[in-house]
Amino acid sequence: MLIVESYPIAVFMCFVTMLCWGSWANTQKLASKEWRFQLFYWDYAIGVLVLSLLFALTLGSFGSAGRPFFADLGQASGDAIWSALLGGIVFNLSNILLVAAIDIAGMAVAFPIGVGLALAIGVIVNYVKLPAGDPVILFVGVLGVVVAILLDAFAYRRLPSDKQTTAKGILISVAAGVLMGFFFRFVVASMATDFANPEPGRLTPYTAVFFFSVGLLLSNFVWNSIVMKKPFVGEPVPYRDYFTKGNARLHMVGILGGIIWNVGMSFSIIASGAAGPSISYGLGQGATMIAAFWGVFIWQEFKDAPQGTGRLLALMFVFYIVGLGLIVFAGT
Repeated sequence: MLIVESYPIAVFMCFVTMLCWGSWANTQKLASKEWRFQLFYWDYAIGVLVLSLLFALTLGSFGSAGRPFFADLGQASGDAIWSALLGGIVFNLSNILLVAAIDIAGMAVAFPIGVGLALAIGVIVNYVKLPAGDPVILFVGVLGVVVAILLDAFAYRRLPSDKQTTAKGILISVAAGVLMGFFFRFVVASMATDFANPEPGRLTPYTAVFFFSVGLLLSNFVWNSIVMKKPFVGEPVPYRDYFTKGNARLHMVGILGGIIWNVGMSFSIIASGAAGPSISYGLGQGATMIAAFWGVFIWQEFKDAPQGTGRLLALMFVFYIVGLGLIVFAGT
């Protein structure tokens, strides 16, 4: 299977993760013009699983290093499988909340608050589990990201909108971020510490991502069903709408969103062997900056904001860039 041992290559892969994680929600923005986000999310979950299988049967099965995918499946312990599944279950709940927050508040708010908070929590949790990099530089970088989150929240509150809706968008983003900060550690706990010579019972990265994706799709029948029946905004969404209101283009947009996100997830997991889980996760979650860029400059989510909001957004980008730079530098 493909294994990355070079730190610079691992960092490059984390940048690809950042681009993927920061851009996949554009597919939701496109699809939500025609149907509810709950319906989009079924196709997203399918896309996540499809990509995990594609990588497992190619990158995870070729080459002499490590264990190939099917051999890894056959020797996997129940604890390792459950840990990866649990990662998918926890992530899916957090991501559905994030998607709901995007639907209410937009990408430029939901990502910096939700995913930015997940970055801060996830870096700390993963560092405690498996320390890698200079802790002082790493946590100063996390502090920079936290400041950026606060600046974004202040900017959002300046938008002319219903205060109850504004509060709901922020609260859902925070809930998504808290949950999202913990999912990665469950996936990492399922994997071998040495990808080239994996210990018995533990999973290689490609198998771990596969079980994570299975957990995501299966839990969708619980989490997404709940938000279909009890949505945060609007009327309940019946299952029949998925079949009667969808078309091939809408379904492909959702599947593409899942594929893009899971390219990022797979690269982050593969890179964690060389970069360390805290750095690979933290740098990947720099997706907040990418998503904020899409939301501010492409989707024009702050076009109605009062004068002075632009300065807050500019400072947000500065603190994110500085914070991410320190997170990368901490591992060198």
